[in-house]
Amino acid sequence: MPLSPAELEARLRLHALPGFGPRRHRRLLEAFASASAALSAPASAWRALGLPAGCAEARRSAEVRQQAAMALAWLEQPQRQLLLLGEPGYPALLAELDDAPPLLFVEGEAALLEQPQLAMVGSRRASKPGLDTARAFARQLAGAGFVISSGLALGIDGAAHRGALEASGQTVAVLGTGLQRIYPARHAPLAAEILAGGGALVSELPLDCPPQAGNFPRRNRIISGLSLGVLVVEASPSSGSLITARLAAEQGREVYAIPGSIHHPGARGCHQLIRDGATLVESIEHILEALRGWQNLAPAPRPPAVPAPAGERHPLLALLHAAPQTSEALALASGWPLARVLAALTELELDGLVACEGGRWLGCAG
Repeated sequence: MPLSPAELEARLRLHALPGFGPRRHRRLLEAFASASAALSAPASAWRALGLPAGCAEARRSAEVRQQAAMALAWLEQPQRQLLLLGEPGYPALLAELDDAPPLLFVEGEAALLEQPQLAMVGSRRASKPGLDTARAFARQLAGAGFVISSGLALGIDGAAHRGALEASGQTVAVLGTGLQRIYPARHAPLAAEILAGGGALVSELPLDCPPQAGNFPRRNRIISGLSLGVLVVEASPSSGSLITARLAAEQGREVYAIPGSIHHPGARGCHQLIRDGATLVESIEHILEALRGWQNLAPAPRPPAVPAPAGERHPLLALLHAAPQTSEALALASGWPLARVLAALTELELDGLVACEGGRWLGCAG
């Protein structure tokens, strides 16, 4: 059942509150069951939840109401959507994160966020060979059926988006600004090409949010969280790309790195990742051999859940008692669509039969 207009406006007002991140958003919704009820609750109830007084005071301000109204007006235009955590259409992989964005503004094809994605990241000051490599890998991966995700930044990000477009593939750009503040400005034409090519622009930030240094590392968890794996093409040890790779590993995603010359500073970050356990990649096959089952995976309706006959072990439990696995690995091993796997894991977790630790599921005794 779709949200009422009043509840949608209330969600947008919560999102507009200063200093109000995903965990606080989730805490309020869990406590009050709806954003409308949370906005109507007394300030003392907010304080009891450990929320700053500033949040409670700002919720009725003209500025917060105006920002919500601006978002509602933006949504009236074609190809613009708001995906809400816990509601239909929200990307299942991203929803697994403890700090999943409570909402995502999407311009373009929102359905792409549920298709198999591979993230490609790297240095903003990449070398010419690095840019060529990123473009070539993106072309091949897009041709193999994967949506290519990146951050629209200069350097490797831009090359990855362009490579996917050159293969007539689809690409998703996750912004560290609001969707009305494309950054860097010189990539505004590239953003337009992504939309024209059937891709999507995504941001959790308010539509008019300008570039702020702290928001770019924060958006990296979305890039990795949407994807099956992250490929780092060229990066220094201090690169933000390594943050994305670390987040990917913590989320249970695959991490791939392309090695380079020991004399090139831009290769050191990739070499560090490989020493830390990332898969060394020299060709597209090194990625596809682990993700073969996801190639050209067409969206399919969720089949009805079929309970196991009495006395039989649940098929996912049998796999998990053999070894801990990510939800994506379980989908590959079981042959089930990811949405069905996630629904079954939720039921098993409620029954105390499975638990999730470090991005991997494991079977519990009993």
